[in-house]
Amino acid sequence: MLSCEQATRLTSERQERSLTLRENTELKMHLFICSGCREFGRQMDALRSLIRRQPGDKPPED
Repeated sequence: MLSCEQATRLTSERQERSLTLRENTELKMHLFICSGCREFGRQMDALRSLIRRQPGDKPPED
């Protein structure tokens, strides 16, 4: 089982590269049981989305 440190590292790395089947499986297993790391992943996705937006784009409404 991955530690939270390993899971957050893989969550960050998957933004830059494809994870191996093993890495992806282990990360999914960890995220299934760890709400803190799931939240970290959501935050990473939100930051990535904000960074990719073009200047002048309207922010998404919640």
